[in-house]
Amino acid sequence: MSAGRLIICPTPIGNLEDVTLRVLAALREADIVACEDTRRTRILLDRYGVGATLVSYHEHNERHRAAELVARMRDGAVVALVSDAGTPLVSDPGFVLVKACVAAGLAVGVLPGPSAALAALVASALPADRWRFAGFLPRKRSELEAVFSGPETLVAFESPRRVAASLEVLAALDPDRPVAMARELTKLHEEVVRGTAAELAARYAHAPPRGEVALVVGGAPSVLDEIGPALGALRRLVEAGAKPRPAASVVAELTGVPANRLYRALTAD
Repeated sequence: MSAGRLIICPTPIGNLEDVTLRVLAALREADIVACEDTRRTRILLDRYGVGATLVSYHEHNERHRAAELVARMRDGAVVALVSDAGTPLVSDPGFVLVKACVAAGLAVGVLPGPSAALAALVASALPADRWRFAGFLPRKRSELEAVFSGPETLVAFESPRRVAASLEVLAALDPDRPVAMARELTKLHEEVVRGTAAELAARYAHAPPRGEVALVVGGAPSVLDEIGPALGALRRLVEAGAKPRPAASVVAELTGVPANRLYRALTAD
């Protein structure tokens, strides 16, 4: 294996003091630092007195630049990859380069560091034992509804201009779904607003949030969670001798849960 290698270096998502000592050391030792915007990366490097050779690596030149960087690493160069903020590859360029390095048998090291997705998840006060990251939310309503239908906590990025529209779709599906809107994390105007989908949709309908936004959405309730009490009552009636379909109709009248839904849940056991 060549001595050349790739080092993935997370950078601060707002506050420049969040850079790690290991990242700074890697940036100092790298022969090349590949970055989305050389001007933004230079601000960080100047802050800590890091003199490094920068090359641009972004979504528009990713494939061509990846080939160049792999060739340099084969010749023994150490390349550090950074994005404008946070961890490369997480809704940022880098996948093409990592894949090319692995295919070429080059070592890939990943340093821990800032992540807006993780910061938003922890600040949301929503369950973090099972969660998924969706990147930027889709615009098509059917795709958006599908994203919101998962049972685990959802973390996603969203444009401030589209926060209200996305929350409106969620509120139509489940107005009581818990949501946290985190914006400008680690920055001067950091804010985390928690509430139901209906509450936050109304809040931002005419006053969209400013800055970079991450939405954290509670998991969709399962069918049993939604109809559990009604289904339990139906089971007890059937166990007492009632016929399932008439009993489902009676429970439906009392609870508002559709009779067909109750019957299907009962017979699926």
